[in-house]
Amino acid sequence: MTPQPTDLKLTTPDCLQIQWSDDELREYRVNDLRENCPCATCREKRKAPPPQANELQVISKAETEPLRITKMEAMGRYAYAIHFSDGHDSGLFTLESLRELGSVVAS
Repeated sequence: MTPQPTDLKLTTPDCLQIQWSDDELREYRVNDLRENCPCATCREKRKAPPPQANELQVISKAETEPLRITKMEAMGRYAYAIHFSDGHDSGLFTLESLRELGSVVAS
């Protein structure tokens, strides 16, 4: 059985910490979570070829600000929906994927 989160907290505006039921403590950089979003749109963007060097990308005002988590919602006992300050909120991070991301904090 997959360990369950027992405590979630933002230790800094750009760092999430999750304490797991098996006593493992992991830290997650908000940028890393956003870059690893599991939604279909983000998976397709990661597979797409890189833009050409002379191609300019239009970004929204929210994308110019530091990336933050604005909300996290438990989805049953298997995942979290993470809402980011850039407006993205469609990725469901399973507990299994969260255990693979981030880094273990030494006790």
